Amino acid sequence: MLGKTTEVPCSCVLRTVFRACYNRFRECEALGERTSAVSLEYLPGALRLCAYSRKREEYMCDFDLVSRRALNEFEHRIFRYHFLLGADWKLCCTRLKMDRGTFFHALYRIEEKLGRIYAELKPYPLYPLEDYFGVTFLHRNAA
Repeated sequence: MLGKTTEVPCSCVLRTVFRACYNRFRECEALGERTSAVSLEYLPGALRLCAYSRKREEYMCDFDLVSRRALNEFEHRIFRYHFLLGADWKLCCTRLKMDRGTFFHALYRIEEKLGRIYAELKPYPLYPLEDYFGVTFLHRNAA
C-alpha cells in the first residue's frame, strides 16, 4: 500500500519521552520550597485575553494526575513508590512482594505507557517540554 504508513514510535522512544518529563518533574520538585514566579500568557484568539499561571506547580500536578488516571492500581503503586517517593528497586520489590525481573518489566511498561500518554495528551501534551513551558509573549518580544 503506497502512501499509507502508520508510524508507531518504538518503546525506547516512548520511555525517553517519559524520562524527559520525569526529569522535569524532579527539577520542579527540587525547586518546590521556592514558589515559582507567576507568568503571564496571552491566549490565542481575537479578544487577546491573558492568563496568569505558575507553570512549575501546574506541571507537577498534571504529571501526577495524568499518571494516576492512566495507570491501574498495581502500576500506580509501582509508579508512586519508585518515581514519586524515590524508593530504589530493592525496597520496591520488598514492599510489593515481587522479584527484580518482574519489577523492571513492569517499570518499562509503565514508562512506555506514560510516555505515549504524555506526548499524545490533548489539548495540551506534557511533551515536548518547550511547548508546555513555552516562552511567554513578553519574552519573545524582548528578544
